[in-house]
Amino acid sequence: MFEIKRYTPELAVVWNDFVRTSKNGTFLFDRNYMDYHSDRFADHSLLFYRDGRLLAVLPGHIAGDTYCTHRGLTYGGLLMSARLTVVQTLELFRELNGYLLQQGCRRVFYKCIPWIYHHLPAEEDLYALYHVCRARMVARDYSTCIFLHEGLRWERVRRRGVRRAIEAGLTVERSDDYAAFWQVLADNLMTKHGVKPVHTLPEISLLRQRFPENIVLYQAVRNGEVLGGVVLYNTDRVVHAQYSSATPEGKKLGAMDLLYEQIMHHDYADYPYFDFGRSTEHPDGSGLNEQLVFQKEGFGARGLCYDIYEWELEG
Repeated sequence: MFEIKRYTPELAVVWNDFVRTSKNGTFLFDRNYMDYHSDRFADHSLLFYRDGRLLAVLPGHIAGDTYCTHRGLTYGGLLMSARLTVVQTLELFRELNGYLLQQGCRRVFYKCIPWIYHHLPAEEDLYALYHVCRARMVARDYSTCIFLHEGLRWERVRRRGVRRAIEAGLTVERSDDYAAFWQVLADNLMTKHGVKPVHTLPEISLLRQRFPENIVLYQAVRNGEVLGGVVLYNTDRVVHAQYSSATPEGKKLGAMDLLYEQIMHHDYADYPYFDFGRSTEHPDGSGLNEQLVFQKEGFGARGLCYDIYEWELEG
């Protein structure tokens, strides 16, 4: 049997040490990242011990009668030690379901960690979702990914964009000043979609301060004016474009093409994967933004799915 402990702040060091050594954890599961929005979610993260050894942790929160893993994160799910076997994982999910029933939960909303973020194969949870939980897929979001070591040739329109940006005098720089880009991003999102960035400027500045090696801003600049930018979330294996945006002039001059040329072909060329992130407009992954996908595919990106499952808990 597993001993299931609910996370408390006193366990932060234990939690963070495990995330760093797990076979599928990233800095998004570090408590210094997760807890920036703790006021929005009733945290109920769990630690799973067997014979005194910590073998898995589960970031999560409770919303009504639903246990979620985790609505505040891009991806989620069970973080596993390399020692955890598939038989133990099946047992873990049986005991997890019993535990959640005792907490008054009636269903589970389970985000998966896409395989490109795994340090080692880590899909024991997917096997358990089907054979123990009889989970059903309720959302499939569409992202696009590049294998940087074996990337496809850029489409002509993207290569022309790089030349146009250089001829117009744009340059690319790394910056710790997020304010100018955040204004570009906020204006673009409000004009096109009527929404604000998920993170406020103070929030992204705080997270950048806490994770200076993982969160990086690139800007395309001309005569001191920011015409475009990309905020990268870097893990051990994946460079992820968390935010990207350009002004109308920046789009016309190829600012994004120049930014990605610097990132992919120079600064992060040795990384295994580049993840552009979602290209859909609705929470269930529907509403494919074909224009956005066309742009990303022009850089050589192809499909990667972010899946979400749900199941009912039965006494």
